Amino acid sequence: MRRSNLPAELDRFVGRAAERAELAALLAGSRLVTVLGVGGVGKTRLALKAAATAQKRSGEEVRLAELAPLRDPELVEHALVEALGLTDHTVRPPREVLVEHLAERRLLLVLDGFEHLVEACAPLVRELLAAAPGLTVLAAGRRPLRVPGETVLALEPMAEQDALALLADRAARAGAPVLPDSGAALELCRRLDGIPLALELAAGRLPLLSVEQLLARLDDRFRLLGDGGRGTLPRHRTLRTAIGWSHELCTPGERLLWARLSVFAGPFDLEAVEYVCGGPGLPPEEVLDLLGGLLAQSLVVREDTPAGPGYRMLDTVAAYGADWLAALGDTERLRRRHRDWYMGLATWCELEWFSPRQAEVAARTAAALPNLRAALDLCLELPEDAHLAQHLAGTLWFAWVGCGRLSEGRHWLDRALALESGQEEARLKALWVLGYVAVLQGDPTAAVAALHACRERARASHNRLAEAYATHRMGCMALLSDDVPRAEELLGRALDAYRELGELNSNVLMGRVELAMARAFAGDLEGATAMCREVREVCEERGERWTRAYALYVLAYAAWTRGAAAEARELLVECVTINHLFHDLVGVVLAVELLALVTVDEGDAVEAAVLQGAALPVWDAVGVRCFGSVSLDGPRALCTGRAVERLGAAGYAEAFRLGQGLSLDEAVERALADRPAGPAPRPFRSSRPPLVPGTRKPADSPTGKGGEAAG
Repeated sequence: MRRSNLPAELDRFVGRAAERAELAALLAGSRLVTVLGVGGVGKTRLALKAAATAQKRSGEEVRLAELAPLRDPELVEHALVEALGLTDHTVRPPREVLVEHLAERRLLLVLDGFEHLVEACAPLVRELLAAAPGLTVLAAGRRPLRVPGETVLALEPMAEQDALALLADRAARAGAPVLPDSGAALELCRRLDGIPLALELAAGRLPLLSVEQLLARLDDRFRLLGDGGRGTLPRHRTLRTAIGWSHELCTPGERLLWARLSVFAGPFDLEAVEYVCGGPGLPPEEVLDLLGGLLAQSLVVREDTPAGPGYRMLDTVAAYGADWLAALGDTERLRRRHRDWYMGLATWCELEWFSPRQAEVAARTAAALPNLRAALDLCLELPEDAHLAQHLAGTLWFAWVGCGRLSEGRHWLDRALALESGQEEARLKALWVLGYVAVLQGDPTAAVAALHACRERARASHNRLAEAYATHRMGCMALLSDDVPRAEELLGRALDAYRELGELNSNVLMGRVELAMARAFAGDLEGATAMCREVREVCEERGERWTRAYALYVLAYAAWTRGAAAEARELLVECVTINHLFHDLVGVVLAVELLALVTVDEGDAVEAAVLQGAALPVWDAVGVRCFGSVSLDGPRALCTGRAVERLGAAGYAEAFRLGQGLSLDEAVERALADRPAGPAPRPFRSSRPPLVPGTRKPADSPTGKGGEAAG
């Protein structure tokens, strides 16, 4: 199980022994430590090294939240939820989710690049520290948080010998050895004030220029700029001078690419760079070589992302590039190209979600999230682009619903729909997606309002597809509020419309699974099974996995009812695996609870009780357990009765508590563990089979408590 999301070190950490020891001591005695310093002085690198060391030493969980790419203070809480790997499907504010998650945990939270968001970060950190005694916060930025109990480590530039060691190490990696006793190299370190970023930029030039040549050029640069910037601290001037000097040493093409790269927020890949930055003065076919040049000079760094290798420009370097881009008068054009690329990426991801590339789509969406946020920000900023905001927020439904980001999705959809776009198709899609998200969050009032508005406007504009989606979501609400006849009627009508319109995707297939659920609730388990087998076949043909997991769940229940325990377990193991991959909490918890029932019937009541205990905190993150439905609660209730019968109340409670203490990853690992074959299960006999529908998150429908099916 992964206890940290810290990035892997791409090069060796050099020097700073005294600072590392001091920071470790501060973390041992204070729950809030802030590393302060000028840009490029190494705050982030020191904080990450300290966090990695603490994690290795104590084994406690460590999480990094990178806040520099954010511009909207309201996204700080969402960014922390994302960094902590949380998936909460309720309508609760993210702050409440954070408080609850951290309350009983020991965790080191690293906040990096928060200085422009202090007003949002400070009260949040204060509240989290007060509510979570096991939480320690290590912040890195250019200004303090000014929260009670904060301990500050003012990070100075590197000592001479450390600076020389860093220069030598980075130069050697670039293929240009520097003698450790070189007087010229020591003088270069002094002239650069021991600022690590300045030293790394200089090292990137040593394959082309000698240390003496660098010194001569740097002297010229200082004479040119050294007297400017009154009121600016000398070290700020030194860094800006070093960056400007590095800028002058770049080729014209490298300088232009540097400026254009400043529009990216967070990591980016080569394809994005070629599209966004290519154009007048910079042919796309030249981008790769120019990017390689910036990489060799430490102006761009390579990093691993969930989607594979990517690149990033350090904040200080990007800020310099942004100034040049503004001076060129090209900022708005580049921001629009950036937005267009990520709108295209979102469209591609939506299409490929219904394909064998679902896992890749999830990974690429996670890696691109900072840039997708920047694109949404621009769409909302420009009144003429309101329709693009609605289109993008709606297109990303798979990221909000399929990858566990309901709260953030709600944030963007609400903001987009508050604008008047003048383009009905974009608004209709955003409306049904908002209705979908609201149902999954357990907000029936908002869900009904959005779905009703979508249906009525769709009818008025003769948009049958949008009407079908709205009808589909209304059918799900009926299903999960136990209004089975209405659910069958609405879902059937939506599926008929999809068929007539030629619509086929994950949503449509999930609609078929949901109709199968309705038929199962009505007592037709054989018909429901046949429908889910058809869905599984289509999923196998298309490589679709997310909807397939819910079809497998139904088939696993059917296998259990006829005594095929081994088959049921095999189906459920695949179901859990897929749902965990996509952070689908409801898919995981439903499968785990049915797996507990299979397990108790296989003769292991202790393990069944442990699995049931593990399911409880997951339900807390989802909302109402089993959505308040008696039918949905059938497997859990049956398993509890059989486990208590075999273990006794005290034995069951002890095993249940053990499961409660498991993390989600630990619970999944336990559920997927190989188990010996046992006796045939004892089927549950009822006129209404306790079949749990393919639901993802809870919702309270207008007619009773329920939830929404996934898809």
